[in-house]
Amino acid sequence: MSRLFPALVGAVALSLTLVGCAAPAEPVAVGDDTIIIDVRTPSEYVDGHLDGAVSYDLNGGELAASLDELDPDAEYLVYCASGNRSSQATRLMVDAGFDDVTDLGSIDAAAEATGLPVVR
Repeated sequence: MSRLFPALVGAVALSLTLVGCAAPAEPVAVGDDTIIIDVRTPSEYVDGHLDGAVSYDLNGGELAASLDELDPDAEYLVYCASGNRSSQATRLMVDAGFDDVTDLGSIDAAAEATGLPVVR
């Protein structure tokens, strides 16, 4: 029984982590004032990004350094390659006081949810 508990806790933690990185189940409306943020590296962005997305490299520190310049009351949609960095970025933004931040997960999930094309 004592070996089962740690395995169960690990399984629950993994499932919660995966749910946190999942893309929205419903389509996401993109308004004229919606800001779409790509938190991947500059080379990933150049290889293809959602039409209209701006690049703020999370791992390079660009997003954290730019938070003071961004409007905390605006609507933000955030994506990355797999959903890991977008989850970290949305958490960073919410912790900094941003009110309307949606984690779209991966670029493929973001394209599907928003209906926006990937441009190169």
